Amino acid sequence: MSKGKKLWIKAKRIIPGGNMLLSKRSEMFLPDQWPSYFKKAKGCKVWDLDGKIYTDMSIMGIGTNILGYGNDEVDEAVLNTIKNGNMSTLNCPEEVFLAEKLIELHPWADMVKLARTGGEANAIAIRIARAASGKDKVAICGYHGWHDWYLSANLGDDNNLSGHLMPGLSPKGVPQELKGSVIPFNYNCIGDLQSIIKRHDIGVIKMEVSRNDEPKDDFLVKVRKIASENNIILIFDECSSGFRQSNGGLHKLYDVEPDMAIFGKALGNGYAITAVIGTEEVMDIAQSTFMSSTFWTERIGPSAALKTLEVMDKIKSWELVTNIGKEIGKKWKALGKKYNIPIKIKGLPSMIGFVIKSNDWLKYKTYITQEMLKNNILASNVIYVCIDHGQQEIDNYFQILESIFRVISDCEINNRQIDSLLDGPVCQSGFKRLN
Repeated sequence: MSKGKKLWIKAKRIIPGGNMLLSKRSEMFLPDQWPSYFKKAKGCKVWDLDGKIYTDMSIMGIGTNILGYGNDEVDEAVLNTIKNGNMSTLNCPEEVFLAEKLIELHPWADMVKLARTGGEANAIAIRIARAASGKDKVAICGYHGWHDWYLSANLGDDNNLSGHLMPGLSPKGVPQELKGSVIPFNYNCIGDLQSIIKRHDIGVIKMEVSRNDEPKDDFLVKVRKIASENNIILIFDECSSGFRQSNGGLHKLYDVEPDMAIFGKALGNGYAITAVIGTEEVMDIAQSTFMSSTFWTERIGPSAALKTLEVMDKIKSWELVTNIGKEIGKKWKALGKKYNIPIKIKGLPSMIGFVIKSNDWLKYKTYITQEMLKNNILASNVIYVCIDHGQQEIDNYFQILESIFRVISDCEINNRQIDSLLDGPVCQSGFKRLN
């Protein structure tokens, strides 16, 4: 048994769910076989606890590392920060410099609040927006974290958030009094939002600019218009999409300006830093409601973000990862066509993914991960692209994937049994309790 598997078995006994992030659970990839833990990560390579080296053609730290793992320039900036001290009774100047930089990249914004995780940044934004609007009810579209305000959408119906990335989220522990305070609407369905506005006294609209689909029929423009006409505060959650297709928020490409925006993940290239930016009219209300945290003042996050933004700007990283992702998408489509597999491409180019339209999809996904792992590649059906995904890594990945697709085609067309090819349980989808 590998060291990683042994440690994962122990972890599930002493940590609820085994770890701190659902998306990194072994059961989400390859139950009983996933390496689970890393000893080292550099570029797009990962070393497990047994010293085995893998190419990461998967989620790259859940989208945190556009510049690759252990980027030398970012790490050097962080090491210099550590040498000079990470915490003090006084404030770190880097938080001011980072706020200035984010406003420079988004001229519509005037003020910034920094945090360290996406969930808390979303909670900060909602607190500010509710305070500024004077209203409690929020219309949402997309995934916005784990806090009570968001999960309250599932009070009364556990499936309300099923179309927003993560099915099966139970609102256990969320106060019943929050029921009806958050109402979901579907992306590209402006009628859904219009209906919600008519039926509820909405003060805030929070949404992802884009995740799996591009906006159609001026969807974002219409959302902005509805928000403006009804004095509703519009928040764009760009924790995932930020800096992946433009130097800043994805909303810049669509020329639609929100009242607030949230950034995280790629902002620090693997170091914990998130930001909420917005207009002075909205953001200044933060001084009238209590939001404060000791580790929002540590120095590593802002230092990492400043250097990350500098490196991104220097190499135009958003262009690199977008072009790589487009190439991957084209190759997936070509393989699907070649082997007559019904494949659908989804997501931003640099966060690209695919699904096979089949009742056996989860089994196929498990098989892909299983066979890729045998060839020292971490993979599922999604690739969060980084600048270190070179042609050699891509070519090797597709050479192996083609043989896997050939088998899947045989299962789809000639009724070959996929179950007989799996070495263990099928991977999980969405939230499930682990025994």
